Order: sequence, then C-alpha cells, then structure tokens
Amino acid sequence: MPFSRAKYFLCVLIFGCTSQSEKPIVSNSTDEQMITQVSAARAEAFNQSDAEGIAQHFTADATLMAPGKNAMVGKDSVRAYYQAIFDQYEPVLESHYEEVSVEGDLAYGRGEATVTLTPREGGAPTVSTSKYLNILRRQPNGSWKTTHDIWNSNDSAPE
Repeated sequence: MPFSRAKYFLCVLIFGCTSQSEKPIVSNSTDEQMITQVSAARAEAFNQSDAEGIAQHFTADATLMAPGKNAMVGKDSVRAYYQAIFDQYEPVLESHYEEVSVEGDLAYGRGEATVTLTPREGGAPTVSTSKYLNILRRQPNGSWKTTHDIWNSNDSAPE
C-alpha cells in the first residue's frame, strides 16, 4: 500500500524532527516552572546572604541594572554587588513573578518584590518595594539562567 503525501508528512513530523544531538523539547509550562524555580532559588540565596548562590543563576555575561547604579556586566559583578549588600545588612526578600513568558530559548519574568535590610551594626531596618524584569536564556543543558536583571522602586521619591 503506497504512502500518501499526508502519511509521509506525518511520519516526517513524528520521526524526523528529533535526533540524539538536539535539545529535548520542553513545554512552555515546564519552562515556566523552571524559570519560577530559578527566581525562588535566587530569592532563597538572597535571604541566606549568599552572593555566590545568586551569581550561579546568571550567565557569564549577564547585565545587572540596579537603581541608581551604572549597569554591571558579568557574573563577578553580580556577586560583588550582592556581597556588598550582605556585608552591611541582614536581608529579607519576598518576591514573586506576576508574569512569565517563554519564546524559544529566551524568556522573561516580570514581578514584584519587597526587600527589608537591617543594618548589621544596628539601627532601624529599611523596607522598599519594587517591580522587576528578568530576561533568561535556556542553557545547552536545558536549564535557564538570567541574562539581564533590572528593577526600580515603587516607593515615592522624596519631594
């Protein structure tokens, strides 16, 4: 019985679209869960004052864009930025994504955060709220790492 064009096309789709060298195909739902887990792991590292634990979730060429600072490039810059905070403050971060979108090997997460920083030398804590945007790239092993992290304050500027 000869193959029709439709049956041939279906076989190519089913059997011809995968090979051992290709990355596994992951659904957006799974990707969104993985990306949310990256955000949660970064928050946990922040709450543990673990600058290296945060930096491991960034690409080597990542860009960090903190309020009032020049853009910082590279995993070492990310680590140093957070270590400087942890040297001075006991941190508490509550954050969550409100939106995650995946398009191929790129994704973004948009969220809200509240940070409480208590001076290690004593004194009153400061509390700030912000909105943020993370851009992430799928790595060759299928994991996700942050390529860009930017946030700004929801708090009113003094008048």
